[in-house]
Amino acid sequence: MRDLHRLPKAHLHLHFTGSMRHGTLVELAERDGIVLPDALVDDWPPQLSAADEKGWFRFQRLYDVARSVLRTPADVRRLVLEAAEDDVRDGGRWLEIQVDPSGYAARFGGITAFTDLVLDCVRDASERTGLAIAVIIAANRTRHPMDARTLARLAGQYADEGVVGFGLSNDERRGTTADFAPAFKIAERAGLSLMPHGGELLGPASIRTVLDDLHADRLGHGIRSVEDPALLARIVEQGVALEVCPVSNVALGVYSDLTSVPLPQLLEAGATVALGADDPLLFGSRLAGQYATMRAAHELSDEQLAELARMSVRASRAPSDVAASMLADIDGWLASPPPG
Repeated sequence: MRDLHRLPKAHLHLHFTGSMRHGTLVELAERDGIVLPDALVDDWPPQLSAADEKGWFRFQRLYDVARSVLRTPADVRRLVLEAAEDDVRDGGRWLEIQVDPSGYAARFGGITAFTDLVLDCVRDASERTGLAIAVIIAANRTRHPMDARTLARLAGQYADEGVVGFGLSNDERRGTTADFAPAFKIAERAGLSLMPHGGELLGPASIRTVLDDLHADRLGHGIRSVEDPALLARIVEQGVALEVCPVSNVALGVYSDLTSVPLPQLLEAGATVALGADDPLLFGSRLAGQYATMRAAHELSDEQLAELARMSVRASRAPSDVAASMLADIDGWLASPPPG
């Protein structure tokens, strides 16, 4: 079997704070006297479930605690650089990192100032690591839809400066998805790709709403489309890519184990799938780990893994020259002799 760390990939589903290294979290917390819960120290990675509201609350609480250690621009710069370094180590060649600026605005001078900081850090990390990086600005389902409109306008202002998409994240059981349609219309008019989460904690009905009302170009997760053949056929026909995060799905209780993640069924139906790590800080697995777990759970061949990597590139917003170079190098990886 060929080394999956050498397989070129595009990483399309990575959350900002969730990309932080565990060691960095602990170090920054110790610096400022922040007491971390045991689940983020001795019991890391934490045992999680999102099967009910209490389980999601616990997951969100851990995420909020992790966000709280980011106190200075240097902390943000370090997070972005280390996320880039980790992706490069895992074979990443293109990264789309997702951030909700409103979650950091109070400490960093507002949503515009924080977005400026993130984009500056992204440019710096890209120059230092060679990893091409873009940003997705995401609204939060648990906040008012008017906040989402503000973020959509913000994202549109940076459409030519590194922001490629607009998303919607957090617990999809909260709020009313259709209420966020005006925000997505703003983003669509600005020329941004539309990348809301859907089809993780809820099933096909939630995905239909995301497609019909938000006009999604790509689905964050979308894994549960497999439960409705007609819906999955529609996704395939419309060319809507699915950002599948296997380790996250199991950790949050969407599936009982990695062998239950229905990746083979999605591929058999002709879906475009891009594997992503979601939140490595909380799930303990980065980009290459998603490929490795699916290889082991479903006995995927190197040909199938190379095609997954190609799909990640095709589903990305990478410039044509970057995409062409990645696709050529994926072919090169597959053409190389396997070890032994």
